[in-house]
Amino acid sequence: MKKLQYNSPVILTFFLLSLGVLLLDWLTGGWTTLHAFCVYRSSLADPLFYVRLFGHVLGHADFDHFLGNMLLLLVIGPPLEEKYGSRTLLAGILLTAGVSGILQCVFFPGSALLGASGIVFMLIMLASLAGMKDGRIPLTLILAAVLYLGQEVYAMVALRDNVANFMHLVGGVTGTVFGVVLAKRR
Repeated sequence: MKKLQYNSPVILTFFLLSLGVLLLDWLTGGWTTLHAFCVYRSSLADPLFYVRLFGHVLGHADFDHFLGNMLLLLVIGPPLEEKYGSRTLLAGILLTAGVSGILQCVFFPGSALLGASGIVFMLIMLASLAGMKDGRIPLTLILAAVLYLGQEVYAMVALRDNVANFMHLVGGVTGTVFGVVLAKRR
């Protein structure tokens, strides 16, 4: 009989924490998400501000939002965790969460941000860089960047759909920079 394997600890833990946050949201009528799992400008003296600064990536508006992010996370994340290691991938997730949280507070003080879309786009760009060797830029990176960035810029300009396209871009840029730094270390 085969046993289940917790094969990707960072990605699986992220998934389970996000699922727990979604259940808490449902049980508390949205209170926990508003107060701990979406980021918005507030007092730096508020201890929950720092929880929200990183925890916003675990919160989701509803089950569809959760599913959209988690399906991609579960497909893209495990191979990257295997390639780069759990600590490195966790560092990328925390970096992306922190940068997007800070930028949200600075540039969009009147709105809140939640969801793992920035993390997912960081993983997409990191995956497209995974084949980088000898300083050569993979064509997959260029194609992914052009399509991804083009779609996000178009959505920011032409659509008013309440999606945090700027933060998707932040995730993509963070993933690209993170991937280039990792490639230089190897």
